Amino acid sequence: MDSVKFIDVYPAKGNLATIRRVEEGLGGCAHNVLLDLASLKSGIPLYAGGCIGNDRFGEMALEACRKFGIDSTNMKIRDDVPTSYTDVMSEIGGSASRTFFHCYGANARLGYESIASCRSDAKIFHLGYLLLLPELDKEDPEYGVVAARALKHLLDAGYMTSVDVVSEEGDRFRKIVLPCLKYINYFIVNEVEAGACAGKDLRKADGTMDMENVRKAARELMSESSGTMKMCVIHYPEGGYALSSDGSEASVEPEMLPPDKIVSSVGAGDAFCAGTLYALHEGWNIDRMLSFASACARMNLRSSTATGGAPTLDEVTSNLR
Repeated sequence: MDSVKFIDVYPAKGNLATIRRVEEGLGGCAHNVLLDLASLKSGIPLYAGGCIGNDRFGEMALEACRKFGIDSTNMKIRDDVPTSYTDVMSEIGGSASRTFFHCYGANARLGYESIASCRSDAKIFHLGYLLLLPELDKEDPEYGVVAARALKHLLDAGYMTSVDVVSEEGDRFRKIVLPCLKYINYFIVNEVEAGACAGKDLRKADGTMDMENVRKAARELMSESSGTMKMCVIHYPEGGYALSSDGSEASVEPEMLPPDKIVSSVGAGDAFCAGTLYALHEGWNIDRMLSFASACARMNLRSSTATGGAPTLDEVTSNLR
């Protein structure tokens, strides 16, 4: 749950600020990707899994599943912890900067057993987020991190695995993500996350994308997977790049929307991820996959919320270049 408090200005330590209004809404990778996929109205079955608290926020998550026809059988309700939430302090006007205060809540209980006990007929198991699930981020003596052990179990259970990571500052990326690459079929990340995993800056000094380093990062991440990874996809505001295990690659540079047409970029990366997963699920070629995912992200920019601009399948396909 994201609880956004709109304030005039962020106060100095010990001082007071006035909250002008509050907006609440479900967010995060699992919610956003699932609702983006549900909004396509393609008919593919969708399943939600995770840990929530026995509280109002948890009930809102279950209600979203009911509303969008998402199977919530694998949602585990915990009585002793709250549903994960983030308090967002958003300044009104000016720079409109935002400050985030996150509570792991029930997500801190999502460990190996939570993943291993999930049952569904799904083709793809998408896990989000690494680096924000403490039990899965823990060290494992055999697999490096617990998340890698869980992903190995999912592969053995017959799922194709997909992973998203959270963007954060620090040096945890390589320690936590690299051991998981051997058990990931589809790695879909933004340029900041891909660069942190590969140890490369994917932007040049002038701020433009360094496509040579983008390709190098994708190849290095693919090689770290020891043959398991079938697709590495790196997305960024200017477009996206994909490398397949058969050596084929593609990039897309969509028509950029003018700033006055962009309501908000919140959730655009998740919309791109959802579009990529749908295309992979349907077996589309790499070029059509990137074009579709990019269109999903672009159409998401028309709403102030993470999923409010999610298009239908017909809307996206009619807008493909």
